[in-house]
Amino acid sequence: MAVLEELTSLYPAPKYIRSDNGPEFIAHALRKWCESSGTSTAYIKPGSPWQNGFSESFNSRFRDEFLNTELFATVTEAQGLANRWPRDD
Repeated sequence: MAVLEELTSLYPAPKYIRSDNGPEFIAHALRKWCESSGTSTAYIKPGSPWQNGFSESFNSRFRDEFLNTELFATVTEAQGLANRWPRDD
C-alpha cells in the first residue's frame, strides 16, 4: 500500500489494476484503496497466466536470472542488488 500511496502522490491514480487472484491482490486494504482512489480492479481468470503475460514473463525472468542465482545475507542486501538488476555484464 505504501508504494501505491507514494506513486499516487506523484502521478494520477491508475484507471485499473490488473492482477491474478492472489491474496495480496484481493486483500481488504487494496480494495479499500481502490475505492477511495477511483481505481477499478481487473482480475485475470484463475489458471490463465497468459492474460497477464507481461507481468508473468517479468516475474519468471526475475526469478530465473536473479533470485535463483544469488545468495542474500539480509533483505536490505537483496533489495540493493534487485535495484541494480538486470546487469549489463
